[in-house]
Amino acid sequence: MANEVQREFGRLDVLVMNASGGLEKEKAEDYAMHLNLHAQVSLLTACLPLLSRGGRVVFVTSHWAHFYGSQPVFPAYEAVAASKYAGEQALRARIQELQERGVSLVVVSGDLIEGTITPKLLERKQAGVIEGRRQQAGALPTIEEFATAIVDAAAERARPSGHTTYVGSTDEINI
Repeated sequence: MANEVQREFGRLDVLVMNASGGLEKEKAEDYAMHLNLHAQVSLLTACLPLLSRGGRVVFVTSHWAHFYGSQPVFPAYEAVAASKYAGEQALRARIQELQERGVSLVVVSGDLIEGTITPKLLERKQAGVIEGRRQQAGALPTIEEFATAIVDAAAERARPSGHTTYVGSTDEINI
């Protein structure tokens, strides 16, 4: 992919990284870590030479992953949260390297997002999880609200490297 981007465009101005795996059936125990940590780091490494000065990396995550270790997580989401948290921390560890290249990293973290696959998969594992979170938070963010936050994070250059944008309630979940 990086070679195709280089061949077609010569550079990359924005890299949006959003992986989330671990709720699928019949996957290896370490699948979530491979997708949410190792693949993210590998993608950044492959694309880093293409990122232009002033470029931006946007890492998309969930509140349950972003606050992993300090807030409760639904048991069914534990592997995903741990692996996405590890991915975020690995990318944050590279902020200095990115800044030396004139590239910034920002994070967009979201609550359960209405209409996406993750809440649907969690609902299958634990009935009532979506409605319970909706009642606790007052409302869940929409796909459009989350997408707008991601686009804004990519475009608004005033956000410093390491900044996190929160979409939806950051209140602890009731498990």
